[in-house]
Amino acid sequence: MSLVRNTAVQASLTFASRILGFARDIILAAKIGAGPVGDAWATAQQFPNLFRRIFAEGAFASAFVPTYARTLEAEGAEAARAVAEDAMRVLFAITAALTILAQLFMPWVLLVIHGGQANDTENYNLAVLLTRITMPYLTFMAIAALLSGVLNSLERFILSAGAPTLLNLCLIPAGLLGTTPQVTTLYAAIAFFISGLLQVGALWWGTSRQKVKLSLIGMPRLTPAVKKVLMLAVPGTIAASGTQINIIVSQSLASFEVGAKSWLYAADRLYQLPLGLVGVAVGIAILPRLSRAARAGDAETGTRTMDDGLGLAMALTFPAAAGLMIAPVFLIDAFFVRGAFLPSDAAAAGAALFHFAWGVPAFVLIKVLAPPYFAREDTKTPMRFALVSVVLNTVLGAGLFFWMKQHGGQGFTGLAIATSAAAWANALMLWVTLGRRGWYRPGPTLVPGLLRAFAATLILSAVVALMLWQLPAIQAWLYGSKALAAAAMVFAAAITYAVAALLTGAVRISDIRQALRR
Repeated sequence: MSLVRNTAVQASLTFASRILGFARDIILAAKIGAGPVGDAWATAQQFPNLFRRIFAEGAFASAFVPTYARTLEAEGAEAARAVAEDAMRVLFAITAALTILAQLFMPWVLLVIHGGQANDTENYNLAVLLTRITMPYLTFMAIAALLSGVLNSLERFILSAGAPTLLNLCLIPAGLLGTTPQVTTLYAAIAFFISGLLQVGALWWGTSRQKVKLSLIGMPRLTPAVKKVLMLAVPGTIAASGTQINIIVSQSLASFEVGAKSWLYAADRLYQLPLGLVGVAVGIAILPRLSRAARAGDAETGTRTMDDGLGLAMALTFPAAAGLMIAPVFLIDAFFVRGAFLPSDAAAAGAALFHFAWGVPAFVLIKVLAPPYFAREDTKTPMRFALVSVVLNTVLGAGLFFWMKQHGGQGFTGLAIATSAAAWANALMLWVTLGRRGWYRPGPTLVPGLLRAFAATLILSAVVALMLWQLPAIQAWLYGSKALAAAAMVFAAAITYAVAALLTGAVRISDIRQALRR
């Protein structure tokens, strides 16, 4: 399968999941709102979302795939199956132990990420209860990640990309059944737990269909192969999770401002869309190819794969970032304002979304620039860069947060600024180091292609700005519906960008035909 096709499979299924995710978040935001209960729910989701993005969205798989693929090629299917099974048992034992410890010490663990509201006993205890229910998602996602890694190594992307949809299919009924904010959060936490079980079951069935029979029954064994996987996986997971760790840091600081966690969460739902659709999809699609090229010493194939991956990722990310920067408050207002989520909440969340938006290209670049390191089994270098970005985000975020509050502003916008700045620093370090080591230097077509994509984005930006100027007329024509107006704007922007990309040469008809043939 071609890179474009692999990416399209991953992205289209992720898109379906994210559309369902929007429906889920609209329902839950209307039932829960922004405030102490909303902040407790956002806190309970921090661990599940962190683990989903670390494990299910490719970070752990990025460390596991090269080892599994190399064993499969060098020693055969049975040896690779044994490596996967031993690694799964060890991973299960470690994550189950962490989950049990977290259950025991949860009131103290949450002091780190929700300490700003510890004096609100009722809602703090609610956050503890909800997080205890959602915490086992860690173990489920660890197993799901390994199973997804097996499937991705065999270039079977459909099930691994589609499994996260089960989370939304569980949460939507939970939101609809909730009667009060507190009851809704309780139902939703239980739905998280159930969805984890369902995702593991679906992926287990998928690997079995590929004749990879695995079993959790048996003692964990730290074989040399498993040790190597873990040595790659631990720093690799940290490396690929720098953005998510920065979000956790920002949310922890946001607990000192009631409602800020809810506002940041609403902004997160929109700017994470291009990251999940583009960055994760491209990163997963190129890793097996880069791993094969690195083992074969085929620098030409590696460069071509990276050029295609970066060009495709930025061509899809530039317009998304531009749209989020131009119309942040309107998008939040259109999609989330109903029930307990108020227009004032949309204004606050929109302020954060603007600053997240200019970091979106960096968030995506990190996902695409890390695989060349993972393909060469170097997970420590990206880990160091991720940790540097965490330190930068923490220092800058804390400084801006308290400085803005001291000067009468809302400190949480400083957290968004710090997260985006730290992401750009991480992406720059990854890029420069690849060049210094001679692992990747752009081919002659990449930069002109990026410039053409940027020109197409400028055309899109002008059209979006014009539509915002004419928003009252557009909304009146669409029966006064903000949601329909937002959908019309997104559709018009997509058509505009497609036409502009063809006119500027960012995309050529011949490229589309060739990709479809491959």
